Amino acid sequence: MYRQVKTTPRKRPRQNRSKATVDTILEATARVLIAEGFDGLTTNAVAEAAGVSIGSLYQYFPNKEALVAAMIEHHLDTKNATTISELQRVATLPFAQAVRVMIELTIENYRKQPELKRVLIEQVPRVGRMGKAAALHTGTQQMISALFTARRTEITVRDPDTAAFIVMSSIEAICQKAALFQPARLRDPALVDEAVLMVTRYLGLPSD
Repeated sequence: MYRQVKTTPRKRPRQNRSKATVDTILEATARVLIAEGFDGLTTNAVAEAAGVSIGSLYQYFPNKEALVAAMIEHHLDTKNATTISELQRVATLPFAQAVRVMIELTIENYRKQPELKRVLIEQVPRVGRMGKAAALHTGTQQMISALFTARRTEITVRDPDTAAFIVMSSIEAICQKAALFQPARLRDPALVDEAVLMVTRYLGLPSD
């Protein structure tokens, strides 16, 4: 069990200057996390790396857990917005091509700063962001299910919603395992090819 700590920001930045300060603090948090891990992360180290006073940092974040929570929320929101945009864009592409685009997008998301992704994956339960992660996961799954339903004559699965859960969960699990234990695989083109082959065969599609 993780101890419960306050992870809600003290205040939200409203002006451009304060938003820039928060962005700088979060970028510094990422650098310290990659270099030192969560246990080595301190608010003092982040303030120094960001070039701001510790008082300025504490205006927004009460502790290091709040810093990590804000980073997780930012990454979840960015990933979700990109995924929704791409799902809408590929909805009318040949099905196997659409599968490849979405798998490439997911792997690329984890390929960027895999060390940081690893730390964030590990810390989601600690900072209480499982609920948000689950809600965004469900929303994406519903979009994939709707796509499978709209084009169900092209695929062989019996239950589009279950198929959406299986496909999405499988690719996310592959990416997370790679980020945690074998990050070099995220740069291997064979990972995309094999993942595409797995999904297209499961859906009953010819591979592209």
